[in-house]
Amino acid sequence: ENRSYLISTLGDQPYHIAYGTLSTAAMTSVGYGYVKKVRNAEPLLWSLKGPAPLGAKIMGFVCLSLGLGMASQIPPKIQIPVHFVGNGGGGDDDNNNSNASNNTNYDSGESTGSLSVATDPIIPITSQEENKKGWQVRCPFDFTDNKNKDPSSSLSGLERITRHPGLWSFGLLGLGNALLVPSLPQRAWLAMPAMVALIGGAHTDSRFRRGMGGTLEEEYDAMTSNVPFLAMVTGRQGEVVEVAREFF
Repeated sequence: ENRSYLISTLGDQPYHIAYGTLSTAAMTSVGYGYVKKVRNAEPLLWSLKGPAPLGAKIMGFVCLSLGLGMASQIPPKIQIPVHFVGNGGGGDDDNNNSNASNNTNYDSGESTGSLSVATDPIIPITSQEENKKGWQVRCPFDFTDNKNKDPSSSLSGLERITRHPGLWSFGLLGLGNALLVPSLPQRAWLAMPAMVALIGGAHTDSRFRRGMGGTLEEEYDAMTSNVPFLAMVTGRQGEVVEVAREFF
């Protein structure tokens, strides 16, 4: 994978610094583009001052309700976007243990059911890095909440809807807002989180099936889906009517 290759080439800390810098620059440019170029841009489906059509209101309400409901169940832990990495100042054994711990790389993602987050192989460190201390950039939201649920237990809650509720909650919120605006460019911009959830969720599943960054048990994979409600309506969790009755 590209991530593992870059870390092995650049080193863990330079990789995270570059990642944080580039992602911040990208999000800044996206925000600037929305304010200056996209918001209320033509072509328009209806007048900016006119009300949204009834169908758009209904679909927008459904998407927003689902997105808010899912988000309320899975708020990610907020963490300081930088943290200090050090060896603790102990003896040789303490330094080695601290360095091994501090140089373990975790893939950020979700962990529902048997979809668990595992660690990438520890990248060897040079002798010059053994006593190195410094600040490391990380995501301000921690999506690596591991519920440690028994893979053999039955599905429940958001697991029945999607394997990636964190991604899809934001995606549905964006899609719901997109349906309520008349500007086509603004609609496309607001719908992008849903596209990220679709592609990003599929990419995470692909990596986990290959044992890269996590695991995806075959039985759990067969009973769940990336796209919300797809596994439920296709009968992968049992008879559709009975499953719906149990869920609601």
